[in-house]
Amino acid sequence: MPREALEAIMLVGGKGTRLRPLTLSEPKPLLPTAGVPFLTHQLVRAAECGITHVVLATSYRAEMFTEAFGDGAALGLSIDYVHESSPLGTGGGIRNAASLLHGGPEDPIVVLNGDVLSAHDLPAQVDLHRKREAAVTLHLVEVEDPSRYGVVPTERGGRVTAFLEKTPHPVTNRINAGCYVFRRSVIDQIPPGRVVSVERETFPELIAADALVMGYAESAYWLDVGTPEAFVRGSCDLVLGLMPSTAVPHPAGSDPSPGSAASLGAATSPVAAAEFLLLDDAQVAADAVLSGGTVAGARSVVSAGAVVHGSVLFDGAVIGAGAVVRDSIVGFGATIDDGAVLDGAIIGDRAFIGSRNELARGLRVWPDVRLEPTSVRFSTDA
Repeated sequence: MPREALEAIMLVGGKGTRLRPLTLSEPKPLLPTAGVPFLTHQLVRAAECGITHVVLATSYRAEMFTEAFGDGAALGLSIDYVHESSPLGTGGGIRNAASLLHGGPEDPIVVLNGDVLSAHDLPAQVDLHRKREAAVTLHLVEVEDPSRYGVVPTERGGRVTAFLEKTPHPVTNRINAGCYVFRRSVIDQIPPGRVVSVERETFPELIAADALVMGYAESAYWLDVGTPEAFVRGSCDLVLGLMPSTAVPHPAGSDPSPGSAASLGAATSPVAAAEFLLLDDAQVAADAVLSGGTVAGARSVVSAGAVVHGSVLFDGAVIGAGAVVRDSIVGFGATIDDGAVLDGAIIGDRAFIGSRNELARGLRVWPDVRLEPTSVRFSTDA
């Protein structure tokens, strides 16, 4: 039996400041992730879950979303765009985007955050929402450290009893996972034209008014990719198949263009062959080692003896001979020269990291910066 068509609002207006310098030129939801813009994974999954119409609530560099996705037809969707000239918060953004929805007051509206990877059963969340005739149904997950998130205690039957945003003493490890199903009429009650937070205003006010707010808890893969560490992890998990996505361009370890220089990087073991993704015209030396879900972007170069583990190389990045790159992001057209070492570093577009530099511990290099050889070291053996 086919699912009923659904509408969704996707919040993609943030500036992604935690991911700078990568987001100085591109919004976080458009950063390359396992071979495609991050948002592509969310949109494709939304279509697979029965969503047919999406309204993207944009603000920062809004025109880039239209350029990337157009009318959505290529993804099996109809996409509309609404622009916030100044950020309106989560609730204000949802209210602003609702003007482009087609459904009636009782219809369920899915709201997605543009910085979350989730494999949870969205149709099951919608089904719970319908059966309980809830005002809002929240996707909930359990995490080890809930103090960084909004925690959501519930009754035995799943009714939400409170919404406590980023409290230092959490009463539960069950948190808000950033996917909501609203009754359309509830969205229409959010005050228009001003900054509103659903986490700090809308949800607590609904609970205080005894409206039925439900929690849908599930333990499927979930990740907030707002930090550099999480962004790298999300990309690697997609490549490794830990987070399933049909938007990944081709299987990990396979050659996107047989006969091209990328074939030089063919791995020698079955395990290694499943641990990296090469995009079009990537050139990888035969003795270079790529692993841990690494992505080598289009036209990137990984030279002889280089080791790249659990990292994301954007298009045109160059990794020199004998360089080591771990758990890092190398921006568009950036160069990591021979023998340099990156460990948990973020390198901006077109930056140059000279030979025998060591960058670690979350160091960030801004676009177009040139770091001469042996300028930064953690070791004493230069």
